[in-house]
Amino acid sequence: MQRPTLLALKALIALMLLLLVSCQLFLVPGTARNLAAGYPELAGLQVPGIVIAVLFLVCVEIVMLCVWRLLSMVGEQNIFSSDAFRWVDLILGAIIAATLLIVVADVLLFTAGVANPSVQLLCALGIVVGSGLALLVGVMRGLLKNAAQLQHDLSEVV
Repeated sequence: MQRPTLLALKALIALMLLLLVSCQLFLVPGTARNLAAGYPELAGLQVPGIVIAVLFLVCVEIVMLCVWRLLSMVGEQNIFSSDAFRWVDLILGAIIAATLLIVVADVLLFTAGVANPSVQLLCALGIVVGSGLALLVGVMRGLLKNAAQLQHDLSEVV
């Protein structure tokens, strides 16, 4: 991969991380506070909602930081090393954790009696997308393993 492409991707990741941290600090608590004030029946969900939302964003940030590190490994021509698997495994774990947080949020909203069909459908979509991403990363991990093995075999031949 060419250096300008790697730099552009890293710049975008840095911008996304900055925006996500801003959301964690300002948007999530402010929105929860406004919803609790406007809808008293949601006041009991304010703290759990903030915790789940912030943890979900942390999962997204972990994925971005791992992708940053994998991009660095590509730039160093070291992507087929065993270190790459640790970063891919961390991505997979963060995706699974984020999906489980959506399940927890869905159950919490349903048991509180405030989840209308649109919210339930949105949560179902999040669970399906999260599961699909986890499976996709699992497949990509297998491809990385095969490529690393082929590179290792090729290096022994040469």
